[in-house]
Amino acid sequence: MEKYPLIRKIYLYLFSMVGLVLIIIGTARFVDMGLKTYVFTKAYEQQRIEWARPAYIDKEFIAEIKAQTDLKTRELTEDQYQRVKYIISEYENWELTQKEIDPITSQKHRDASGNLAMMLVGLPLYLYHWLVIRKELKA
Repeated sequence: MEKYPLIRKIYLYLFSMVGLVLIIIGTARFVDMGLKTYVFTKAYEQQRIEWARPAYIDKEFIAEIKAQTDLKTRELTEDQYQRVKYIISEYENWELTQKEIDPITSQKHRDASGNLAMMLVGLPLYLYHWLVIRKELKA
């Protein structure tokens, strides 16, 4: 180990710093989540609106129907009728799925998972390298 003391010191300090940075980022993101949840309660409103958006509707298909038929006496071909029926069924399935999921809670869980992962990776990385540095400084 005494063969490359400068490289070893650089390695130990560098990875100790990386671990500390991961802990700081994870902790800061947890604080951010807490602030958004309890202080700035409107922070997730845009996401709530986005998740409430209806399912995708084929705009070209709707334009095609409008162009082909008179607005007052709208008669659909069998193919068009099946496509409209499919769009309606997809929308109803989407509505059922959306009612089961709270998008904000889901986002918070994703954020918490990422933050905790950074902290769980950063803490041992930091502790191990910092303890090795302290042990070598004492010796």
